[in-house]
Amino acid sequence: MNFLILKKTLKNSYCQDKLIRPPAGKQVIRSQMFKTKIGKCNLEVQIENLATQASGSCLMKLGETTILAACQQQEEKPGLGFFPLTCNYEERYYAAGKILGSRFMRREGRPSNEAVLISRLVDRIIRPLFPKGFKREVQVIPTCLSWDEESDPAVLAILASSLALSISDIPWQGPVAAVRVGKINENFILNPNYQEREKGELDLVVSGVEKNNEILINMIELQGDEVLEKVVIKAIDFAKPELKKLIDFQKKIAQKAGKEKIPFTHPLPDPELEKEVKRNLEKRLEKALYQKEKQERQLELENLKEEILERIKAEFEEEKIGLAMDIFEREKEKVFKKNILKEEKRPDGRKLDQIREIKTKIAVLPRIHGSGLFSRGETRALSILTLGAPGDHQLLDGMEVSGKKRFFHHYNFPPYSVGEVRPLRGPARREIGHGILAEKALLPLIPKFEDFPYTIRIVSEMLSSNGSTSMASVSSACLALMDGGVPITRPAAGIAIGLITGQEQPPYTPYKLLTDIQGPEDANGDMDFKVAGTEKGLTVLQMDVKIKGITKEILEESLLRAKKARLEILKLQNKTISRPNKQLSSFAPRVYIIQINPQKIGNVIGTGGKVINEITEQCEVTIDIEESGKIFVTAENHSAGQKAIDWIKNLTEEAEIGEIFQGKVKRILNFGAMVEILPNQEGLVHISEFTDFRIENIKDVVKVGDIIPVKVVSIDEQGRINLSAKQAGFKPKKE
Repeated sequence: MNFLILKKTLKNSYCQDKLIRPPAGKQVIRSQMFKTKIGKCNLEVQIENLATQASGSCLMKLGETTILAACQQQEEKPGLGFFPLTCNYEERYYAAGKILGSRFMRREGRPSNEAVLISRLVDRIIRPLFPKGFKREVQVIPTCLSWDEESDPAVLAILASSLALSISDIPWQGPVAAVRVGKINENFILNPNYQEREKGELDLVVSGVEKNNEILINMIELQGDEVLEKVVIKAIDFAKPELKKLIDFQKKIAQKAGKEKIPFTHPLPDPELEKEVKRNLEKRLEKALYQKEKQERQLELENLKEEILERIKAEFEEEKIGLAMDIFEREKEKVFKKNILKEEKRPDGRKLDQIREIKTKIAVLPRIHGSGLFSRGETRALSILTLGAPGDHQLLDGMEVSGKKRFFHHYNFPPYSVGEVRPLRGPARREIGHGILAEKALLPLIPKFEDFPYTIRIVSEMLSSNGSTSMASVSSACLALMDGGVPITRPAAGIAIGLITGQEQPPYTPYKLLTDIQGPEDANGDMDFKVAGTEKGLTVLQMDVKIKGITKEILEESLLRAKKARLEILKLQNKTISRPNKQLSSFAPRVYIIQINPQKIGNVIGTGGKVINEITEQCEVTIDIEESGKIFVTAENHSAGQKAIDWIKNLTEEAEIGEIFQGKVKRILNFGAMVEILPNQEGLVHISEFTDFRIENIKDVVKVGDIIPVKVVSIDEQGRINLSAKQAGFKPKKE
């Protein structure tokens, strides 16, 4: 075995190999370092076989953010009818120097929403690049070991997962590259930090693969502030050279450090099995597929599948069942694509650019704060708005994010929405992902907290599903917001565009785009292109593909098709409601705001919270206090809110020069008396300020407990108040 130390300089990168001589009979362990850049940040890759029993692993650093990605495969299980891939992005709080969790369990538990989104991101990018027919169980786990508060772990998790698969023995048709792009003013920024992302008008993660020296885009995740379609195209074009560089970087690492791939070939066709499955299938498939109603279509397809299964079980061994179902699905897809490409025939008879019938309604439910019902064909979403006090915000305390969240959208997908029965076990990854996608679409339109000091929660219930429920929830949630009187910037709507291709490789000619895809078009199609926004521009874009990637031509055409459909939906929505109601629901709470001197916050809270508890209990309100002295009083009715505000004013009112009060003498001093003019506010009446003539003893004119008129004559820099009794018309009892 050759133990020569190798050194090689790559274009735009640096690598250094160091071979460690293994003990006799042991495998060689290579320690290799590769370097390049993403934007201004250094990207380092270390191949050290840290996860020695994994199929492939690597340690990747961007700045000081560090990801360890490892992948593993298992032997194929006979009869498996799907590809069992799982991607799990793991956050570790130690990566950010934090110890989180409850006092009783100081360790990571259920993945955060951010971790779920990154897991889905990795999955959507790498899944299309596994060979067709590959059925071995594969797991990919990128783990964040260190986070520098600047570099994005999401992009790094994608790159590290791609490289781990590329150097593993798992059959995979990568590598794939991803970058994040921001935009401030007219300048695009590669690999923006968190502050730049916050300031920018768009936040884009885009991934691509290389085919014939061309970059094909295979995933897009964009959130924008009503961004124009042409800006999206420019941002992706800006990213392509960097994607190409990162793909070349990974290829060279794989050539140097990669394992030999385990051979995989699609199972050889069984002529007798295919013949039996296909017997009289095409015409019956077409009849089943082209039922207008979803339930009828599903019933026909299930009956046909059961009939085929019975024949296969009677004539073939059990392990052929999975292959038979593969043939059935392949034939179903073939019939569907043929009719689209040759005849532009869709299952429900629509034209390729036609949207299903849309119905909208507001104020659907009594007593709640706002509601909207949006129907598009058989897809039906009901959104319910709840307005809460400022203190009802969600506290975020994760690895990457911390702070307060005052707007959230939750998405529920009950089994009855697709005619199924299954256990209810809380929101799954899909529900979390769809909920946050709609939340991102609406967030740029939500009023600032200073203008609308409420916590806003929307829950979208999917009552019936037949394609693109996430985009339906954008519309229904928008209707609920306007019905509830939330002053959003302008209405929003969403649409999904599909793709049917004639070939598995680019340029995919011929191809057809489908507006407003439904169930079979999503299942048998090659792309899910979700776009939401307003009449001014995009607020969200999410694209997944089942093919290797899409060309620029397909991307541009999809954006234009989505814009046309979005504007059409907005026009229909506006017939129901075009701007927010001017009044909140009578059942919604009211928030009243008062600004006090921050030094007087203690007056409102009281010792051990005694005062604030008394106010909240007697007035039946919720009180939230900021360090700045701004106080929010949330009440169910005006009188309760006003009562609490008046109470707080009395506790925190400040004297002004020239004001006259009826004060209470609290203490007698040798040189004067301390008089309380407001709750917990005292001022000094000097002995010379009681009368126009000289007095020897204060007790000759007042005593503790007396109520006397006093005038504020000065307030010094430390807030000390000087009073005058004689200027307020005080008449002493003794002269």
